[in-house]
Amino acid sequence: MLLVVDVGNTNTVIGLYDGNKLVNNWRVRTVADHTVDEYGMLILNLYRTSKISSKSVTDIIISCVVPPMLNILEPLCERYFNVKPLIVGPGIKTGMPIHYDNPKEVGADRIVNAVAAHEKYKGELIVVDFGTATTFDYITIKGEYMGGCIAPGLLISSEALFEKASKLPRVEFSRPKTALAKDTVSSMQAGIIYGYAGLVDGIVTRMKSEIGHDATVIATGGLLHVVAQETKTINVIDEMLTLEGLKIIYQRNRMGETHH
Repeated sequence: MLLVVDVGNTNTVIGLYDGNKLVNNWRVRTVADHTVDEYGMLILNLYRTSKISSKSVTDIIISCVVPPMLNILEPLCERYFNVKPLIVGPGIKTGMPIHYDNPKEVGADRIVNAVAAHEKYKGELIVVDFGTATTFDYITIKGEYMGGCIAPGLLISSEALFEKASKLPRVEFSRPKTALAKDTVSSMQAGIIYGYAGLVDGIVTRMKSEIGHDATVIATGGLLHVVAQETKTINVIDEMLTLEGLKIIYQRNRMGETHH
């Protein structure tokens, strides 16, 4: 089986594939000061609750935007799974031309999303990934990565409001009933959710204008459900897009090689 690991700034998403089938997935907090053994025990506990043996893992691929985490995850893979992981980064085969001034600058998660989106949906595509930052990426019908935008994520935006405005409380994300709210918490929820939906629609509309024609907009990421239903431009919701992309990139690099 293939273990796929997507390390984000806030959360780490882990998936387990048996061939092309995603048999399980988990989301845990990214904690860069955990030890190898703390993360090892966490992952083994996830396996135990799923009644899956860690010995079933024959290969591992990791996408990571938090460099210190690789110092934890690489030894973890070798110690707990006896597998040398494939790391998404410069030199890895993605099958996708990267049209960026410096391709090494593009976050691994953005490339992984782009690869999965092109493989699954074809056509002209914009991928919106709602994570710690929200990223917007354009992929051509030929499967070329053409760049995009990075905006502060929903969580960053709401935390900044709480931290910088002394009288405003920290609020949970829930769907606002109206933009004409009558209390502070509802006013903040409306401002955050409707405001963010407007940001998404504004950026997507501007990108389409620059592209010169329409594109299918695919949303993914941990916070997508908070705001996706309030947007007008999102066409498809695909929560497992990044995990799917990791599986595809693994297959392009390792298929035909002998397993570890």
